[in-house]
Amino acid sequence: MSASCAVVFILVHQCLKTGSDGLFEHSQLVGGTWELAYPTLCFSCGYFAYDQLDMLLYRLYSGLIPSILMHHLILLICFTLALYRNATVNYLILTLICELHSIFLHVRKVRRMAGVRDAKSKIVKLEWFLNWVTFIFARSMSHILITIKLIRDASKFERGVQLPLALFGMAGMNLLNVGLGVDLFNAFKREKSS
Repeated sequence: MSASCAVVFILVHQCLKTGSDGLFEHSQLVGGTWELAYPTLCFSCGYFAYDQLDMLLYRLYSGLIPSILMHHLILLICFTLALYRNATVNYLILTLICELHSIFLHVRKVRRMAGVRDAKSKIVKLEWFLNWVTFIFARSMSHILITIKLIRDASKFERGVQLPLALFGMAGMNLLNVGLGVDLFNAFKREKSS
């Protein structure tokens, strides 16, 4: 939750400070670093590393190729290289918008652990509504728009690893989002029918 709040704060602060003109220009997203973007990315990278290690040590995942582990691995590769090279930091800050959806994935998990499972209750309906809205707009649409921006600006990237890594990362995230959407839909159907 702190990453998504930080992203909103960074974007609002940047708009208030310099206006929205040029906020999403290639030079700003690749070469610039908004105020507090670098430390936010550092904190997020540390969190993802810790979370990945915790899941591996305590086997808190399921499936042959757990999507959550792949999600964290892609983020760690992209974030670490961006931090090391101090490039594309603002692009990666924008990718953290998807973490708004993670709030409602966690709310769902806590709700179910607390035994609140009546699909007809207002709280469950509200949670599912917020889950779907944030999945569509914060997770899926933000990643699709970032991917489109990368493709449109491909000719503006210098030769090197930045563009291929960014496209690889976004392709991976978009693929994982499809899988998450399917899992979410199946969970929604299961809860609704029980």
